[in-house]
Amino acid sequence: MRSIHRQQDRRPRLLWNLLFFLCTAVFLFSGAMLARDLWRSAQERRANQLLAEQVSGTDYTTLWKQNKDMAGWISIAGTPLNYPVMFTPDEPEYYLRRGFDGQEALSGSLFIGEGCTPDGNHVIIYGHHMKDGSMFGTLPDYASADYWRQHPTIHFNTLAEPGEYEVLAAFYSRIYEQEEAGVFRYYQFTDLSDPEQFSAYIQQARASALYDTGVAAAYGDRILTLSTCSYHTEDGRFVVIARQKDTQE
Repeated sequence: MRSIHRQQDRRPRLLWNLLFFLCTAVFLFSGAMLARDLWRSAQERRANQLLAEQVSGTDYTTLWKQNKDMAGWISIAGTPLNYPVMFTPDEPEYYLRRGFDGQEALSGSLFIGEGCTPDGNHVIIYGHHMKDGSMFGTLPDYASADYWRQHPTIHFNTLAEPGEYEVLAAFYSRIYEQEEAGVFRYYQFTDLSDPEQFSAYIQQARASALYDTGVAAAYGDRILTLSTCSYHTEDGRFVVIARQKDTQE
């Protein structure tokens, strides 16, 4: 009887030991993965910083020679947003998980979306919402009107010319199902050459805006849209729309 009791006593102890071992293994594995991702993020931030250091004013020749997929440069003064913008029309999301050098990167690169061109009437730029604030990690800060007041201007320079844009609207959105009606699918307005399409886009942008910036857009203005993931809902997005300022303004 005593041996039976001893065997019964051992079973819960063995189960607890096994559970402890499994929890420890999971903890160590998770910690190792986190440390790896943090290290990779730091390396990627440093690589992008080195790219920025190679830029001289609005001359991007040196970088373009390194990678001819580069279409321009985007920056917002006083924020970490200061990156090259890539353009691969045959495979628009090629740089979704690739750095400027074409190698795998957690943060990816900023890139021009399908249906748009760097010098088109509407440029949609996509980028990851990184927790460390890199890429479009600070874009959702535009949910605050105070943040917009501090950073009302976006610079998007193509290889051909500089461009200064003023923020027109910032809003939360998501990727909508095909059957959903009466929604603003901003990502489908890739060409605004038609006056009615232009008007519809601007009207819906202003209606979706979290606050009024007082910025208006007229047909013929070049429009810049920045899009990143948002976690307020499934397939959520955060969007900032801006219009290019006239050189005489």
